[in-house]
Amino acid sequence: MWSKEEIQEALRELLSPKRYRHSLGVAQAAAELAVRYGADRKRAELAGLVHDCVKEQSLATMQALVQADGIRTDTMLYRSRALLHGPAGAAYVRREFGIEDEAVLAAISSHTVGRVGMTKLEKIVFLADYIEPNRDFPGVEELRALAREDLDRAVLAGFRSTLRHLLEEDAPIYEPTVTARNALLEEIEE
Repeated sequence: MWSKEEIQEALRELLSPKRYRHSLGVAQAAAELAVRYGADRKRAELAGLVHDCVKEQSLATMQALVQADGIRTDTMLYRSRALLHGPAGAAYVRREFGIEDEAVLAAISSHTVGRVGMTKLEKIVFLADYIEPNRDFPGVEELRALAREDLDRAVLAGFRSTLRHLLEEDAPIYEPTVTARNALLEEIEE
């Protein structure tokens, strides 16, 4: 596996300056959340750092990555750069950076759409993507405050924010995200 410094240098080449800053911010937020919630700090920081490594690549490149890695996707995921960059990123870091840690790969893969039964690490990276220091959108401060109080409720609020945005944009909603949100809501209410 590559060193953190080598990965950062590669990301500088792969990503726009804005996306690179975002990735550093997610790594920082994920590390802080990991410390707060008793998860592995290094794993969280690594997953946060590389989570968007292929976000600026073409859809065809992302599709080739998931095919080469044998990752199964449904049609909606496969046809969307916004959705596919998580699984494609997991495939990329496995191949290019030698990251074999399945927990880290799962956190990268699910950071955009979530999934039913997310691990603590997956929730941390999912949430860190919303609250990293460079993010500025209505409600981000409330989400950051909630993230300091309750990981699950903050992830639920992240789902709510995404779904609200998609509804306002009259954009398609990925059904597995709704299912993941409902499962987390049920888990919290138990």
